[in-house]
Amino acid sequence: MTRIALTLFFVLIAVPCFAAGFHLSSPVVKDNGKVANEQVFNGFGCTGGNVSPELQWQNAPKDTKSFAVTVYDPDAPTGSGWWHWIIFNIPPSVNKLSANAGKPDSGLAPQGSVQSKTDYGQPGYGGPCPPAGDKPHRYIFTVYALKVDQLPLKEDASGAMVGYYLNQNALAKAKLLARYGR
Repeated sequence: MTRIALTLFFVLIAVPCFAAGFHLSSPVVKDNGKVANEQVFNGFGCTGGNVSPELQWQNAPKDTKSFAVTVYDPDAPTGSGWWHWIIFNIPPSVNKLSANAGKPDSGLAPQGSVQSKTDYGQPGYGGPCPPAGDKPHRYIFTVYALKVDQLPLKEDASGAMVGYYLNQNALAKAKLLARYGR
C-alpha cells in the first residue's frame, strides 16, 4: 500500500471511533474559540455577565453512575491555576447543563448536584477574568463520567480535593478549550 492509501485507511477507521466517543459541546463556547462576554466574570476589573454557558455531552460510558463538570484556568498566575466552576453529583440521566446553572440560587442545576467552592471563594460559576495585559488564558471545560453515584464531598470542598476524587473515579473525560484575554 502507498503511504496515502495507508493514511486514508487509518483516518477512515478512526473517524467512526471518534464520532462515537464521549463528547462535550456548547452552543456558546466553541472548542478553540473565544469566551463570550456573557460568560466573563463581573468583578476584579472585569464587566461580564458571569453566566455559566449551556453545556451538553453525549456518548458517556454505559457504566456511568454520575457526572461532574469543571472549568479550570491553567494559566492563572497563582502557581496552581484557577478553578472557575466545580459541579458534581450530577445524576447519570442528565446530559446537559442549562445556561446560568452555575448560579446556585437559580434552581437550574440538576437536582442533587453540588456546586463547590471555586477560587473566587464561593460555590457556583465564576467566569474568566485574567489580569489585564496577560496573554489570553486557556479555560478548560471538562465533563467527567464517574463510576460512583456521589462524591463524598460538600460545597466547601476545594478544587484540588474535588479534582482528586474526580480523577480517582473517572471512567472518561470530555473537554472543550476556550480562550479569553483583556
